Amino acid sequence: MNNVTIYGILFLISIIHLLNDTFQAVIPAIYPILQSSMTLSNTEIGMIGFALNITASLMQPAVGAYTDRRPMPYSLPLGMGATMVGMVGLAFAPNLLWVIVSVMCVGVGSAIFHPESSRVVNLAAGQRRGLAQSIFQVGGNTGQALAPVLTVLIFVPFGQFGAIAFAFVAVIAILGLLRVARWYKQALAARKAERKNVQSHVLQPHITRKLYIALTIIVLFVFARSFYYTGIAAFYPLYLLDVYEISVSQVQLYSFLFLGAGALSTFLGGPISDRIGRKRVIVFSMVAALPLAFLLPYAGLGWAIPLCFVLGFTTLASFSVTVVYAQDLFPRHIGTMSGLVVGFAFGMGAISSLLFGWLADVYSLQFVMQLSSWLPLLGSVALFLPADETLRQWNRS
Repeated sequence: MNNVTIYGILFLISIIHLLNDTFQAVIPAIYPILQSSMTLSNTEIGMIGFALNITASLMQPAVGAYTDRRPMPYSLPLGMGATMVGMVGLAFAPNLLWVIVSVMCVGVGSAIFHPESSRVVNLAAGQRRGLAQSIFQVGGNTGQALAPVLTVLIFVPFGQFGAIAFAFVAVIAILGLLRVARWYKQALAARKAERKNVQSHVLQPHITRKLYIALTIIVLFVFARSFYYTGIAAFYPLYLLDVYEISVSQVQLYSFLFLGAGALSTFLGGPISDRIGRKRVIVFSMVAALPLAFLLPYAGLGWAIPLCFVLGFTTLASFSVTVVYAQDLFPRHIGTMSGLVVGFAFGMGAISSLLFGWLADVYSLQFVMQLSSWLPLLGSVALFLPADETLRQWNRS
């Protein structure tokens, strides 16, 4: 089982990841609609993003740590059930408080889904872990990229009530996760039998210390990427509406280009990292984005189109790779590392949503865009990550 890549399970969990992250991504995509219908300030919009992402971020590492010790295959459909409840609540939400409670339900579902599904991907990956993680993560990023399109097709004509359509789609996702859970349970039994004859490996203290330093660098990198990603995905559309006074439908094009390019690079990043190394892809993703990030706040509508595409491609090229890199650091803690890296990304998205919303009210949306353009510079901390071969040597020591 360890050497064979189970593509059927990988593509199924990727499709469900697409649905899961679509549910989550439509919430920022309908910020302009919620802001208009409920007369919300930028700070209140930031509170919605904070409630959504902080719920997922706080729970993910805990879920991952728990399921590393006691895997729970059938928690996957249960988590999707929480997401379904959240989408129903969002469809009928009459005020800000109801919206916040609803998006927290979506956050809980996401917190349960990501660590356990990452363990499924690891079991199904065989020797192609970068490719497997890319197949999985591209589903999520494609779901995020579809959110602006679905906003135009569903939320613009139907308003927030359009969220009810996603509740019905969640039922389909639950059925798919029941199939995944059955395979997951069988795979866990096979993996347990294989490990009975494998002697546990104890790392030397100085190696463990180096691994934690490397993990700290990864966390700093994810901090920079998540802050920048939220600044563009959530607040750049509001900035365009404020500066250029274009329609909500028109502004979704820029979000779609940024998120769509990110989905493409997420898929390519994993298999490329299998060939050239994970550190190289991680370093490229932020260093290449740096000069373009400085240009975006000053670009007109025409130049913003290619800039959004290229920035989305470079910024998210590392998305799946950082998860696999963290799992390479601590290979016996797959769920914990996934929960930490992905959960930390959600957490930073929550904090940045609240912070950027407050800064936009106090100063301006343009100030938020200018401030966020410096964040890829912080991402250059990835230059200090150990090389892939160094990690392999540490884990053999």
